[in-house]
Order: sequence, then structure tokens, then C-alpha cells
Amino acid sequence: MTEKTLRLIQNRTFGEERALYNIANTFVENCRFEGEEDGESFLKECRNISVKNCYMDLRYPMWHVRGLTLSGCGMTKNCRAALWYDRNVHVENCTMNGIKAVRECRNVTLLNVRADSPEFGWKCTNVAVRDSKVQSEYAFLECKKLAVDGLDFEGKYSFQYTRDVTVKNSRLKTKDAFWHAKNATVSDCVLESEYLGWYSDGLTLVRCTITGTQPLCYCKNLTLIDCTMEGCDLAFEYSEVNATILGTVRSVKNPLRGVIVADGYGEIIKTGGKYRTFAQVKTRTE
Repeated sequence: MTEKTLRLIQNRTFGEERALYNIANTFVENCRFEGEEDGESFLKECRNISVKNCYMDLRYPMWHVRGLTLSGCGMTKNCRAALWYDRNVHVENCTMNGIKAVRECRNVTLLNVRADSPEFGWKCTNVAVRDSKVQSEYAFLECKKLAVDGLDFEGKYSFQYTRDVTVKNSRLKTKDAFWHAKNATVSDCVLESEYLGWYSDGLTLVRCTITGTQPLCYCKNLTLIDCTMEGCDLAFEYSEVNATILGTVRSVKNPLRGVIVADGYGEIIKTGGKYRTFAQVKTRTE
């Protein structure tokens, strides 16, 4: 259906509980969801709805929706837990400022979204994020089939316990990113992180710039291809790693297996610890 064939709700204000509950095949435009009634769940259990240029200031608006398009909408901090348990969602040119904005959704596209939302994007499957800016703690926790391109992210503890992830052309200013991630490929990104990628399995970094202390420890099947490491100390501790690094690494400590190649090293630390084998640590001229 196109917007012209949908039922139209336009230029109205709704403040009551479940104001538009269970509507279907409807285009909602230039409406405001606010008021002294302080109602919640105003678009719950809907089907095939398009919501455009609306203002949302109430809780739990869009739960269990099937077929949702949001464009040009503004969600305030009061609009908490906005999209939960939804399927087939397209969000474009929207602001999402309430906590826990997206959770346990499937088939989601976020395009040119601006989000300031703690616990953003948890436990979702088949998600595409493009040309967006997100500020969050614990973003994208336990997501599966996540494709990110052009994300400007700032926060903590991002992409933990994720599966089957690609991140491209992005800037991630984050702590503890990609902990316990499996099958994640990150390319052409700037990663400003502490304790990057610990306990990951199948993490691949391609042409990335990496900064921060103690990156990439306790990893399995870790690959770096033509990455740059700036100010990175105590890297690769107890990791299974194959890496080509452009430039110098400040320090490498107890890498477990594989081969690390860089232009130089400030320090190579081999203390033995609980393991007696080490990866090969070589310069490019060797």
C-alpha cells in the first residue's frame, strides 16, 4: 500500500492511554502524542502504519507493531522504550532520545537517525544502521545480523555479545567494544577504545585506526589487516592473532598464537604467565 491508499490521521493531539491502539493500514501525520493524561502505548499492536513528522512525549509507544515506517519524527526523553518487539521497521530522519529506544525487534533499518538513548538497540536481529549518530551505554547488546555503515558512535560497552556483524566507514568512541562478539568484521573505521574486543571470536579489523590501552586480549581467530595502532599498549595478551600493522605498536604482551607483523615495537613483553607458547612477533623487514 502507498500513503495515498491508507486511512489518514492528521494534525491531531493525543494524550490518552492507547490512543491509537491496534490501528492498521493507516498514515499518521503531523500529530502530537503528549498531554496531562500521560497515557502510554499510543501505537501499540498496530499493523502496516506510516508515521510522519510526529512529536512523541509519552512512554512505550510502539510495541508489537508489524510493518512500521517512521520518518521525520521526534522522540523526547519521556518517550522511553519506544520500539519493542516490532517486525519490519524503517526509521528515517528521526531523533530518538528516550532510554531503551529499540529492543528485541527484527528486520529494522535505521537511516539518518540521531539517538541519545542508554541501552540502545538490544537483542535485535537483522538490523541495518546507516549514516546515523548514536550516543549510548551498552549499545547493540546481543544483536545478530547487524550491518552498520557510516555510524558516529559515542558511549560505553558497545556491540557486546553480538553475532554476525559488519561495521564500515564509522567512528566508534567507546569502551569495551565487541566483547564476546562472534564473526564481526570492522573495516575503514576509527576505533577510540579501551579494552577493545576482549574475548571475541572471529573478529576481523581491516584498515582501521585503533587507539587506547590494552586492545584485543583473550581473542580467538583474531585478524588485523593493514591497521594502525596509536598509543596501544599491552596489546594481544593471550590472543590467537594474525596481524599486519602499519607503523609501530607501543607494546605487545604475551600473544598466544599466530603471527604479528608491524614496522616496529616499543616493547615486546613475554612473561610466560599461564601459557608457555607465544605468537611470532616480527618486523616488516624480517
